[in-house]
Amino acid sequence: MEQVEVVVAHQERATLRVGDVFLKIDADRTRTDTEVSAMALAPVPTPEVLWRKPPVLALAALPGTALGRLGEPSTAPSAAWAAAGAAARTLHDAPLPPWPGQNAGEIASHLDGACEWLVSNGVLPTDVVTRNRRTAEAALRPWTPVFAHGDLQVTHIFVDGDAITGVIDWSEAGPGDALFDLATLTLGHEEHLEDVLAGYGTDVDLDVIRAWWSLRSLRAIPWLTRHGFDPSPEIAVLRSQT
Repeated sequence: MEQVEVVVAHQERATLRVGDVFLKIDADRTRTDTEVSAMALAPVPTPEVLWRKPPVLALAALPGTALGRLGEPSTAPSAAWAAAGAAARTLHDAPLPPWPGQNAGEIASHLDGACEWLVSNGVLPTDVVTRNRRTAEAALRPWTPVFAHGDLQVTHIFVDGDAITGVIDWSEAGPGDALFDLATLTLGHEEHLEDVLAGYGTDVDLDVIRAWWSLRSLRAIPWLTRHGFDPSPEIAVLRSQT
């Protein structure tokens, strides 16, 4: 008999695995609408939608394994990281999806609230928060929107050898900053940034990549803490930023 595996669960959503089927349960139907629409438009491999009955979305499992995990060394070859960069470029070159994305003003407002929370709750020393907030400022510049995944972390990219078999979790997809996707992909895996950029195939501003590392980590830690997840990898990223 196949068992039910809880992949992730918190107050907002849960993902279960039963054999080769993933069941995603989301209290916010908008996120599921975005995920289904984005996968239909994305020019990269995505999971097959088996059926949908809100609030449940059933997806077929992808072959292969995740490119890596935040806080752990990746065993994937350099060619797989380069392939991930190439997949990101393919996505970013595609036509924009027809729904709005975040703007720098909204992101800055959320960032300020996160920094205040981190200091007032004693999660990080004030100097670490201040230094990373200053670094994050470089990300809050005007950008030309691209079709962005919005949460392109290493656990969301599946590979078999050096080939990409699919990209999962598209609920944050929309018009966005290309460098945010690249920074999310390499967060905590700076040693693979060169491989990713080789696959991406164009020069990027490394200061903006580092800025997004700080910004994403600063914003993520309060959410992770409130939802019962360990924010240690993101804290390590912030402490390593100089």
